[in-house]
Amino acid sequence: MISYWIQTALAVPSIWLPLSERATGSLDSFIASENPIALQGVLNNIGSTGAKAAGVDPGLVVASPSKTDPDYFYTWTRDSALTFKMLIDKFIAGDASLQVEIENYISAQAILQTVSNPSGDITDGSGLGEPKFEVNSTAFTGPWGRPQRDGPALRATALIAYSQWLLSNGGEGNVSSAIWPIISNDLNYVGQYWNQTGFDLWEEVDGSSFFTTAVQHRALVEGQTLAERIGKTCAACESQAPEVLCFLQSFWNGEFIVSNINDQSGRNGRDANSILGSIHTFDPDAACDETTFQPCSPRALANHKAVTDSFRSIYGINSGIPEGAAIAVGRYTEDVYMGGNPWYLNTLAAAEQLYDALYQINRLGYLDVDATSLPFFQDFDPLIKAGHYSKDSAVYINITSAVRSYADGYVSIVQIYTPSDGSLAEQYSRNDGSPLSAVDLTWCTSYQRPVSARKVGID
Repeated sequence: MISYWIQTALAVPSIWLPLSERATGSLDSFIASENPIALQGVLNNIGSTGAKAAGVDPGLVVASPSKTDPDYFYTWTRDSALTFKMLIDKFIAGDASLQVEIENYISAQAILQTVSNPSGDITDGSGLGEPKFEVNSTAFTGPWGRPQRDGPALRATALIAYSQWLLSNGGEGNVSSAIWPIISNDLNYVGQYWNQTGFDLWEEVDGSSFFTTAVQHRALVEGQTLAERIGKTCAACESQAPEVLCFLQSFWNGEFIVSNINDQSGRNGRDANSILGSIHTFDPDAACDETTFQPCSPRALANHKAVTDSFRSIYGINSGIPEGAAIAVGRYTEDVYMGGNPWYLNTLAAAEQLYDALYQINRLGYLDVDATSLPFFQDFDPLIKAGHYSKDSAVYINITSAVRSYADGYVSIVQIYTPSDGSLAEQYSRNDGSPLSAVDLTWCTSYQRPVSARKVGID
C-alpha cells in the first residue's frame, strides 16, 4: 500500500469547540503516539496476564476493567472476536509476539462453545448465540438481551483469517484438527439461525440487524473458501449465503440503511450500526458493490451522510459545524443510555469507512457518481454532476482530496477529546467532550489500529 499524506484543511476549527484541545500536536503525531497506547490497552484487558485482567481466564477479553457504573467486567463474544480480528491482522502483518495470545483465544473459545447458558447449549447450537460470559468461562445467568447472533459470525471470520495464514505457513494440521471445528460450529449456527430475530450489537433492539446480517454473509462466504481449501464441506455456507445476501437488501429504503427492521423500537433507523456493518464487510479487492454495501458504494456513501448528519443538531459539541465537516458521532439520535452521547468508536468508524472507500476508489482508478451518492459528493463540490470521472480529472483529484480531509477530521475529533494519557472510554460528553461511561473500552481501543492502518493505505 502506498503512503498517505496528512491533510488538515478541513480539521475542525477551535471556534466550534467549547473546550481546549486535550491532545496536542499534528494528526500524524497523535496517531503515532496513540497506536502503541491502543495496542497495550487491548493487551491489558486480555487474561490471564493483562494488567487490568486479574482473575480472567487465558484468552478471554474483558470488555472493560470497569466493574461498577457500568459493570463491563465480562467477556462478550462479539467484542472479543472484533478485538482478535485486529490482533490477527497485526500478527499477519508481522508482529509474531501476538501468536501466543491468539492461540489462547482459540483454546478459550473452544471451551466457551460448550458452556450451557440461558440461550441454549451446543447440542442444537443455540447456546452459541449467548452474548457474554463470566471471566472464569462460566455462564452469565442474569437477565440480558439475548440471543445476539453476530458473535458466531465474527468469531468465525477472525479464525478464518488466522487459518488462512496458517495454511500458507505450514499449519494445515492445526487448522483441520483444532480450529475448523470451532469455525464449523459457528458457521452452522449462522446457517441455522440467521433468519431468526435477535438483539442488535447495542443489545437493545430485538429484531433483524443490518450489522448482524452483513457480518453473517461475510462469514459464510469466507467459510466456504476455507472449507474448499482444506477439503471440508460447509453446507450452510453454500446454501445460505445467497439467501442472507438477498435479505441484506431489505435494509435499504432508497435513501439510507434502516439499521433495524422487524422490530418495535420506533426509531428512525439512522444508526452507526450500518457504518460499522459496511467497514466490517470491507473487501479491499471489491468494486463499489451495492449489494454488499461496500464502503465506496453509492448506498454506503449516502448512508454515511444520512447517519452522520443526524448528529449535527443534537450534540452541543457539534454546534455550528456545517455539512461536509467532521463531527462527533454517537449510536443513534434517540439514544438515552448514559445520557446519549458520542462514542469514540463510532466517530472512528465514520473515518474508517471513508478511508476504505478512498482505497477502493484509488485502486479502481475512477470515481462514479450517481443519483444515490450525489448528495454525499455535493457536500464537497456543490456543482458536481452525476457521471464517470477518471483518475486524472480535476473532479476526481479535488473530490478525493476533500474526502481525505473529511476523514481526517473525524480522527481529529477523537484527538481533541482524547485524554492526555491516550486512554479511550466508551463515550464522551455531548456537551463538553469529557470521557464518560466505561473506562478503557477494549472494542473502542482496538479501533485505533485499523483506522490508522487504513489511513496509511490510501493516497
